[in-house]
Amino acid sequence: MFGRYLWARPYRIVVLVLLSWLNPFVVINAGHRGVITTFGKVNQTVLEEGLHFRIPIMQQVREINVQIQKAEGDGDAASRDLQQVHTKIALNYHLIPTRVAETFQLVGDLNSVGDRIIVPAVQEAFKATTAKYTAEELISKRPEVRDQISQFMKDRLLRHGIAIDEFSIVNFRFSESFNQAIEGKTTADQLKLKAERDLERIKVEAEQKIASAKAEAEALRLQKQEITPD
Repeated sequence: MFGRYLWARPYRIVVLVLLSWLNPFVVINAGHRGVITTFGKVNQTVLEEGLHFRIPIMQQVREINVQIQKAEGDGDAASRDLQQVHTKIALNYHLIPTRVAETFQLVGDLNSVGDRIIVPAVQEAFKATTAKYTAEELISKRPEVRDQISQFMKDRLLRHGIAIDEFSIVNFRFSESFNQAIEGKTTADQLKLKAERDLERIKVEAEQKIASAKAEAEALRLQKQEITPD
């Protein structure tokens, strides 16, 4: 019996070494999900946080980050009145946890998502939306423009298993000639408004003078009536 125990010890060591080498257990960290591939084929079952078992050699597990990510992209497009417009768009997004296997299969890892999906989507959304507005409307209707670009982005990214958490347009930038034209128009509008106010003031002053003259004339007439003998 003691001899069999001595023979069993090497087998146990071999088993432990094999388990260590084959590594059948995998841990998915907080804020991540696991994507299983069996001989390279993606399994649509997503592993949540915690300890999981995999079939050694046959299966590999890719850990995918589903935490909120920040991205910024530049947009260049033409407005409806053919003015060149540049902007910077910032957004926070995350991979939808239940769809990470689909996203990984179609797009790749998180870096691929940024390069292949986010950046092109920013350009497409900006171009499609700015084409509906004149340059002045892009300024005066900025909240409406932002909401349209945001909705376009949400619809586009959702197809790839990506959700937007926050979205903002940092700024609109136009050509120098357009900026000068806007400044000229603003100055002209201000001068026009001043002229209209001056005209209104002159009219009021003239009416006041007329009213004052009429009052003086009426007072003189009454005085004459008082001193004229019957």
